[in-house]
Amino acid sequence: MARSVNKVILIGNLGRDAETKFTPSGTSVTRFPLATTRRWKDQQSGEWKDETNWTNVTVWRQENLANYLTKGKQVYVEGRLQTRSYDDKDGKKVYATDVIAEDILLLGGRGDSAPMEEGSGMASAPRAQAPRPRPSASTHDEPPEMGITDDDIPF
Repeated sequence: MARSVNKVILIGNLGRDAETKFTPSGTSVTRFPLATTRRWKDQQSGEWKDETNWTNVTVWRQENLANYLTKGKQVYVEGRLQTRSYDDKDGKKVYATDVIAEDILLLGGRGDSAPMEEGSGMASAPRAQAPRPRPSASTHDEPPEMGITDDDIPF
């Protein structure tokens, strides 16, 4: 049997706050639109042009994630394409393609400078990090004292 791949990776900004609903069986489904922008230079005019593409993203069983998926936030989405069809109010068949997210990382955006932590494959709440100490300027080339002696080395 031939192998196939259905994998999508997107980095973009949320077009509106994510909405979470529940199926009759109680399973949560969170949806949001994601904007990705392609930039290129027009050959004839020499001007830079932008083209924004909107993608509908669906996340299953992650109801707490919607609290962090707000309009303008930048996110990394990894998932698969899924096309569904339904009949509109006039009885015409309509097809829609969504990205079913398997991993989401919150990257920040629009004034959000707090780093985000990844947890169990899905993004989690922002968590502040302690600032890293800066190395002190040294006038000699010796390594800093780390409290390690020759007796600590196993070989």
